[in-house]
Amino acid sequence: MDNEVQPNEVQPNEVQPLAILHVDMDAFYASVEVIKDPALRGKPVIVGGQGGRGVVTSASYEARAFGITSAMPMLRARRLCPQAVFVPNDFSAYQRYSELIRDVFISFTPVVEPMSLDEAFLDVSGALKLFGDPVTIAGAIKRDIAGLGLSCTVGVAPNKFLAKLASAAGKPDGLLVVPPDGVEAWLHPMPVRALWGVGQRTGEMLQRLGLRTIGDLAVVPRATLQRALGDAAGAHLHDLANGRDDRPVVPSQEAKSVGAEETFARDLDTLDAVVREVLRLSDRVAGRLRAKGLCGRCVTLKIRFGDFRTITRSLTSPDEIDNAAEIFEIAKALIEKVHKAERIGRSSARIRLAGVSVSSLAPGPARRQLDLLEERGSKGGWPEASDAIDRIRQRWGGDAVTPAALIDP
Repeated sequence: MDNEVQPNEVQPNEVQPLAILHVDMDAFYASVEVIKDPALRGKPVIVGGQGGRGVVTSASYEARAFGITSAMPMLRARRLCPQAVFVPNDFSAYQRYSELIRDVFISFTPVVEPMSLDEAFLDVSGALKLFGDPVTIAGAIKRDIAGLGLSCTVGVAPNKFLAKLASAAGKPDGLLVVPPDGVEAWLHPMPVRALWGVGQRTGEMLQRLGLRTIGDLAVVPRATLQRALGDAAGAHLHDLANGRDDRPVVPSQEAKSVGAEETFARDLDTLDAVVREVLRLSDRVAGRLRAKGLCGRCVTLKIRFGDFRTITRSLTSPDEIDNAAEIFEIAKALIEKVHKAERIGRSSARIRLAGVSVSSLAPGPARRQLDLLEERGSKGGWPEASDAIDRIRQRWGGDAVTPAALIDP
């Protein structure tokens, strides 16, 4: 293959303008926990599941100095940094701050593509006359987010691929710019594994072919890479190695479903235990639906057994729903069907994970045709009760109101 390497045969593309931002929050979940409890500032903070199977979802930079990384088993994190402060996930708080961050983005451009709660791509090409050049806009976004008590890193580049690389290289609390005329000088010295789509196996293959840097890969003809890696993968890596990425920033689409799931510290082996957790998840989903101003009709139950076999079951309500009682009523019927088929409790049917979601969404709150034969008060009070629950939780926290069945005797 080395004998086939020739000067790059692809003609240079038209230079893309510097208009794409990738904003990535710094240790987002851990940073939100510090806002909630300022006494944690400067300490190693590790956020994640607290049970035996829990994993790290976020760690402060003080904790990262001890080798703590996301997705690390919590047991290992405790061994590496026993002096850390270990905090359970508070996704309702992370969602609230994510929405505040998104409000900052939207104040500069409507072309925002969220990738998760803590990162997004922005196309600011239509905002230059109002707010200045892209680097000025990036600095203003950083200042507005700092006003929330959080820090972020922004990559500014001609396309999404380069902007994402720039934000990773600028961590933490940085602003890194890759100008159109400086792409090759900045990109080509990087290792080939910095490219999207180059995992361990592909990276090892490229290393065997003598391709260690992105610059090495960039001068290999496209056809040669396609023969070695396949048409799609070869073309993809050739474009990225030459700094090309024509994917647009796509504003977020409406959610197709709203859900919640949980991996349990120990496999559940009784129907009662599973029903209890399904109630908890139904309550969480109902709160998320109402927070998004949505309701839905199709309830889906997801179950993962101890042997990692996973099934889903769905039922559709005749009415749009957004409250825990109605979601749970359907989810409970589904789990009872699963129990009838699988006999929960057998060694092969113990439950490792459960999830509940609602789809077939519509703008909420849920409204149903009044049934003249329906017993007065049987369902009519649920919207008012749900509103009251939401107000209490907004003021006092997500655990301020809990279904009675979830309170330990």
